[in-house]
Amino acid sequence: METVPGYVSVVFILTTFIAVAFLLQAVKKVGLRSAPSNILVFLLPLWILFQAVIAIYGFYLDASGIPPRLVLAGVLPANLLIITYFLFFRAEFIERLPLRLLTLVHIVRIPVEIVLFWLFKSGAVPQVMTFAGLNFDILSGILAPIVYLLAFRGGTVKKWILVVYNILGIVLLANIVSIAVMSLPSPMQQIAFDQPNRAVLYYPYIWLPTIIVPIVLFSHLASLWKLARDKTA
Repeated sequence: METVPGYVSVVFILTTFIAVAFLLQAVKKVGLRSAPSNILVFLLPLWILFQAVIAIYGFYLDASGIPPRLVLAGVLPANLLIITYFLFFRAEFIERLPLRLLTLVHIVRIPVEIVLFWLFKSGAVPQVMTFAGLNFDILSGILAPIVYLLAFRGGTVKKWILVVYNILGIVLLANIVSIAVMSLPSPMQQIAFDQPNRAVLYYPYIWLPTIIVPIVLFSHLASLWKLARDKTA
């Protein structure tokens, strides 16, 4: 990753911690005395550090397995934690999360997409993974403050706006995740053989699939759950 300018990593690291800060602020609103809050506050910094260390030591560079190490040691555990929270902590945690913060967190998708474009220019990800290709996820970031202003203006929450936005956000997220997987240098690679998705195998960009994407996905799912349960606080 020697071809990537230093400022790209700095911007990405700041973006990651902004996403984490949004999540922790939402957890704080739930209350730090609850068991699910304590579990998350305990696990999150350990997970961030763990991913950084194993990426720095090159653990993810061996992508010859099926599924790749990135999926087994990075993506899968994060998604299992999300599933666990939805199975066991819906009422005491998810339904108490503030819908406003769950909406605003998606602003981080703007700098993420800018970083991906810089990585493409540096030869670390394919063009198809950027807004110059087939990745339209930046729309989720641009729409986040607009949706926030429209949905929470006045005394009544406009639920339909939030439902449409969160469904759209999941669709856009699924699109870029599928592109990223298909362009990962592994036996699963289907596209972008001339310039594959190498960046996410290195620190700090390993935090994109293991930290930022899970936070974004969890925020969408938690929002939709709250809206379905008519929990609009």
